[in-house]
Amino acid sequence: MKSKILVLGGKGKTGRRVAEQLSTLGHTVRIGSRSENPAFDWDQPETWGKAMEGMDKMYITFQPDLAVPGALQAIEGLMEEAKRQNIQKVVLLSGKGEVEAERSEQVVINSGVAHTIVRASWFNQNFSESFFLEPIQHGFVALPHADVEVPYVDANDIAAVVVEALLNETHNGQIYELTGPRLLTFREIVRDISEVTGREIAFTPVSLPAYIKALEEQGVPADYVWLINYLFSEVLTNPDNQLVKHDIEKVLGRKPIDFSEYLEKTVATGVWNAREDN
Repeated sequence: MKSKILVLGGKGKTGRRVAEQLSTLGHTVRIGSRSENPAFDWDQPETWGKAMEGMDKMYITFQPDLAVPGALQAIEGLMEEAKRQNIQKVVLLSGKGEVEAERSEQVVINSGVAHTIVRASWFNQNFSESFFLEPIQHGFVALPHADVEVPYVDANDIAAVVVEALLNETHNGQIYELTGPRLLTFREIVRDISEVTGREIAFTPVSLPAYIKALEEQGVPADYVWLINYLFSEVLTNPDNQLVKHDIEKVLGRKPIDFSEYLEKTVATGVWNAREDN
């Protein structure tokens, strides 16, 4: 039986992949985005009901992160609307080791709607589709916590788990923690990207205060700076986030994508080619 599924953040790193996989399987997919019709805008709750209308299930990703101020209230409102619209199942993307995000998880868990919680480690794609890309293109990366080990997870694996959770009731009520198969540091990752691209990419460890100050001086929006500070100070250094978990194997019956496979596929796209400022 085919489902009608609303994918919030359907143009983002995981949402785009979830939507593609569901469409390939023949399900009806509606993208939840401000640019779609009907539109979905987190800042305009009056759009939520129309976007959910006629849908059976929903994948929830909150931008920029469930940890930010206001996320909890948004998820509370969203789940109330989901019940009004008779949404039968939701899958929530959460952050692994994020205490703030767990408050939003509890809203979903206690909503009375069938659910699965997917807690993801930091994404491989942060280096090719997000905030670490531009420094790599320019050949100079400066980051705090240079040697903290993290089991980076691939967005394709997250999407595959989300799709399985959306379509299979055996995952109802489960909390899955998704990581890659091994631990890597910023220093090691930049070295590996340098090697596969054949480019010299300098890496410099910096203190977190210096990094935050640099972001502010570059005019990065305050809410984004807050989030980066939170992720580096509270999440990256959380000992639980430095553990490899095996839930991807449990759900998908295969090993997670290794960072080396991600490197091979990504370098072929040319996204890491050198870039000069205009």
